[in-house]
Amino acid sequence: MAEMPKLTPSEFIAVTNETLEYSFSGVLIEGEVASFKVNQGKWVFFDLKDEESSISCFMTLWGLKMPIEDGMKVVVRGVPKLTKWGKFSVTVSDVRPVGEGSLKKSFEILKKKLTEEGLFDSAKKRALPKDLTRLGVISSTAAAGYHDFVKILNARWGGIKVSVAHTQVQGFDAPAQIIRALRYFNERGDVQVIAILRGGGSADDLAAFNDKELVRAVAASKIPVITGVGHEVDETLIDFAADVRASTPSNAAEILTLDRKAEIQKVRQAMVRAGQIVTQKIDQKILVEIKGKIKDVEQRSRLRIGTFESELKQKMKTIEMLNPEKVLKQGYAILAGKISPGSVVKITTETKEIKAEVKEVYERK
Repeated sequence: MAEMPKLTPSEFIAVTNETLEYSFSGVLIEGEVASFKVNQGKWVFFDLKDEESSISCFMTLWGLKMPIEDGMKVVVRGVPKLTKWGKFSVTVSDVRPVGEGSLKKSFEILKKKLTEEGLFDSAKKRALPKDLTRLGVISSTAAAGYHDFVKILNARWGGIKVSVAHTQVQGFDAPAQIIRALRYFNERGDVQVIAILRGGGSADDLAAFNDKELVRAVAASKIPVITGVGHEVDETLIDFAADVRASTPSNAAEILTLDRKAEIQKVRQAMVRAGQIVTQKIDQKILVEIKGKIKDVEQRSRLRIGTFESELKQKMKTIEMLNPEKVLKQGYAILAGKISPGSVVKITTETKEIKAEVKEVYERK
């Protein structure tokens, strides 16, 4: 039998932690919070328990992105370790409430805190530009909600250049990715509005949009933000921080664009009203003007209406010619992205979307 190694307590703890790190580089544990406390305004300690066992957990207060308290059901992500005092614990990097009850309680606690800080003040809300031509979108490009948004956006007025930042929209990593996308658009400053989108899901699926740091990032955005998260009945904290809240991704597309058919109908109705007004004025002048001038007034009125209608038809033709889909059907392509060697651009044709790397850029002669 081989002789067992003799170790000091420090050596034993070091060897144990190396073994734990090798076996568990990271672990997700779900349980109920107990003995929650904050020390020195910096450190968070709590136990995670089920019906038979309990595990000690430790994390920084800064890392606590959503409020928790005793009795809540949560999932923690962390690394198991043996402390220098010989006590086993889990060093937590992130924690999320799970289940409708725990999520609702955490939601209300954080909502109250951020409301008191003034993050949701209506006076801070900004109106969206009416002449929107450049839009930044943060979403998962594989999600149905994103595709619904794009479909409606293209079916309405059109002519908007859309830059998309693909992110996760649920899970532990989603908030940090969305925050990075918000900073990206704010630093570039080349979009007029940022839309954060996600289709429907359970309360657990939408929990990422209640992340404290994400809510602060939305409130701090220099560029107006519209959210379209979940279904109409769903409510997340970033909705309160955003400048405009849409009930769904599809509703966000409707808010951001004009309805082409409705706008044309408005112009036609305006033409009819203009004709009626002109006719009324003519009738009023009959009493004071000679009959010979009535015919002249009517002819000039018809001429003005005809000119207005002709100009309107010309503008409608121009609008149709500028329709990106029509350009694509003619064999052209739309290129989006930074035009510099080494960058990746998006090329859109009538039937395909292509990502390509720019090899060389030179001035056209």
